[in-house]
Amino acid sequence: MVSYFTEDIKFSYPEKRRTSRWLKLVAESEIRRLGDVSVIFCSDNYILDVNMKYLQHDYFTDIITFDYCVGDRLSGDLFISIDSVRENAITYGTEFADELNRVIVHGLLHLIGYDDHSKADIATMRSKENYYLSLRELV
Repeated sequence: MVSYFTEDIKFSYPEKRRTSRWLKLVAESEIRRLGDVSVIFCSDNYILDVNMKYLQHDYFTDIITFDYCVGDRLSGDLFISIDSVRENAITYGTEFADELNRVIVHGLLHLIGYDDHSKADIATMRSKENYYLSLRELV
């Protein structure tokens, strides 16, 4: 089950049901089951605080993923900075909704086990993001 929350910002996300169906499709495509996933929309300052407090990283980011997976069941918290997603959409010349969906699926891909530390990992992650973004139209 996917749950949606906000911390320290006012943000309405009207695509909850569709996104939940989509994330279930992504999980099943990767031979996983969708467990309890929380998507927490927040500000840059909030995510910076989480980054410093739990990961000892002193920098902004668009998403932080906390993995609580057991076996093939995907569970975790996806903290998403709406400020960073908005900035990224401008930087990359994309729509805000498209960038937000990319960040959401990026977090789920981390729960599945994909990483983005090396150039090869980043290429694989980007390819998976693009593929699953194309499947969003099916739900």
